[in-house]
Amino acid sequence: MTTPLRTSLRPIVAVHAALFVGGAVALSLDAPAQGWGVLVCVVAYVGALLWVCRSTRQVDLFALAAFTTLVSVFQVLPDWVLADLVGTLRFPDTGGPRVDDVIPLAMAAMWVAPLFASVALSGGRPGRAALLAGLVFFGAELLAPTWGLWEPTGDTHRFLGVAIYVVPAEAALGWATATAFAHVQRCRLLPQVGAALAVSTFYLGALVLAHFLIDVAGWRITA
Repeated sequence: MTTPLRTSLRPIVAVHAALFVGGAVALSLDAPAQGWGVLVCVVAYVGALLWVCRSTRQVDLFALAAFTTLVSVFQVLPDWVLADLVGTLRFPDTGGPRVDDVIPLAMAAMWVAPLFASVALSGGRPGRAALLAGLVFFGAELLAPTWGLWEPTGDTHRFLGVAIYVVPAEAALGWATATAFAHVQRCRLLPQVGAALAVSTFYLGALVLAHFLIDVAGWRITA
């Protein structure tokens, strides 16, 4: 992937600054307005990011924004498995539409910002994307319970309130996103959809494996 940071980032930075401000306003609301506010904020962010990248003719960044949007939509599935099957994740009901009454629909767009930032700032290098994703997502996991977005549940090892097993899995997600994007960046929509689904499936496997090794087998080893 051509290094996106060599192009002008001012409009991109403005979009992310607007996301920060809009998110702060949405999270300050009471339920059910909070959930609806978050949904409107993340959907508006994705739309603005795609429009800005396209209107400024930043081809690589537009392709990355489009691909991370596809990945974000599929990310509802791993969250659903963790919340409804594994039992290690909970999404408080703060209003707005939900998937199977388990996950806020806003989560389908909420993964775009951290994945876009991780891959773009890494210049598309998978190793760096993994490191950045681990750092970005650790910060998100640290703050999410305070913001009422999601929280870990069940018997999991934690550090500063963050479920440890998610950190290596989310770093792997950054690596997988950068790797898949490098292969399908110039492809048509259907291969990109397949690659996005593969990334989320890989992430789900990484989550389950990390949870088993750290929280299940780990308990047996230390018992």
